Amino acid sequence: MPQPIVFFVTWVDRINRLAGRFAMAIFFVMAAIMLWSTVSRAVFGAPVNWALEMTQFLLSAYYLLGGAYAFQHGSHVRMDLFYSRFSRRGQSVLDAITLLAVIFFLVVLLWGGISSTQYAIQYGQKNYTAWSPMLWPVKVAMSLGIFLMLLQVIAQLFRDIAQAMGRPIS
Repeated sequence: MPQPIVFFVTWVDRINRLAGRFAMAIFFVMAAIMLWSTVSRAVFGAPVNWALEMTQFLLSAYYLLGGAYAFQHGSHVRMDLFYSRFSRRGQSVLDAITLLAVIFFLVVLLWGGISSTQYAIQYGQKNYTAWSPMLWPVKVAMSLGIFLMLLQVIAQLFRDIAQAMGRPIS
């Protein structure tokens, strides 16, 4: 494969590895918030109204930013009825065809995500709850996660094409 493609694949893997590690840390922040909420309510008798919603936002960031990392490591569920019967080259061709559909889906999703994020920033969109947090941070995380997934899928497409051609990218 051409050197710029190999560089792109390597770069995307590094970025998504960092994003995945960051997403793993978000889990501990969620646990701390839920622990604080429980202690505040049970020990001090003062429930907090922001804990559940903040945890939901962090959970969204967790799976959106961690999605590309999981894809990179082959952790997503795969239907394997006939797939395992193909040769490695046949699997790569089938994956490349499938990834084209995934790329189309992610481009449409990213387009909507960016539009929604712009709206939230421009109009100061807030959630309709007692806490009433701004929505732009979670929407930025959503758009970033979709973008990182798109990059990872494109990198995987290059890997599958290289594998089908008999010149795998490490």
